[in-house]
Amino acid sequence: MNIAALLKRARIVSRIRSFFDERGFIEVETPVRIAAPAPETNIDCPPVATGGFLRASPELQMKKLLALGMEKIYQIGPCFRDGEKGSRHNPEFTMIEWYRRDSSYLNIKDDITELMRTLLAEFAPELEARFQEITVCEAYLKYAHWDPWIENDHDRFDFDMATKIEPAIKAMGGGVFLMDYPPWAASLSRLRGDVAERWELYWNGVELANCFSELNDSKEQLKRFEIAREERRELGEADYPIDMEFINSVEAMGLASGVALGIDRLVMALLNISDISLVRVL
Repeated sequence: MNIAALLKRARIVSRIRSFFDERGFIEVETPVRIAAPAPETNIDCPPVATGGFLRASPELQMKKLLALGMEKIYQIGPCFRDGEKGSRHNPEFTMIEWYRRDSSYLNIKDDITELMRTLLAEFAPELEARFQEITVCEAYLKYAHWDPWIENDHDRFDFDMATKIEPAIKAMGGGVFLMDYPPWAASLSRLRGDVAERWELYWNGVELANCFSELNDSKEQLKRFEIAREERRELGEADYPIDMEFINSVEAMGLASGVALGIDRLVMALLNISDISLVRVL
């Protein structure tokens, strides 16, 4: 770890809190140990010996708060993933997630652009606060030379994302929004025709954030969870129970949107540090 980096990290986190407090968001706190994680094919939550799992995200619990009527909320806290370790990954990491009712992924895009510009100006003024965007369709046609809407090849999509799309995004430099995913990569996002209203934000080629216009159809959400559970079974991964309280609450969210932003990677980007071990206590 790096003490100077940790001190700057504390100032960055404090500024993030004030950014959202100034804009009328309410900070919330939800459980770290949960009974039913969202079943996602490639995300594994560490089991707890006394029951349940350590969360990979507070997403489901925060959406329940939206369904109860809260309008603008954020949370900064620990999240966990099994089997992830490297210069940009740690089994425990820190995330900020924020959610808005009566909004779409474009509103969150405005939020995060303003947040990033604020943090860059205060903590990395030497970096240009430049943001571009490219759709998934444009990126795959230009850099991988195929259309994920025509060829429904999930393995090829993931391979080309790592070997062709992300290197191209890195070459673009600065902040890049990768917009509008194919419907089979929607995860928990709402569809607009055959496009999933989802974006990911990269900074110099490193993924920082993942955003959705939130799916608010309980039947469709249950269907997607069941598909993910079956995919996990086929891979021999843990079979997570479905949080039916969440399923039954999604329609009460109305039109909402939210995002998960990795604090550790954000600090790395602002301080030009390439190893996560230098920006958090391990």
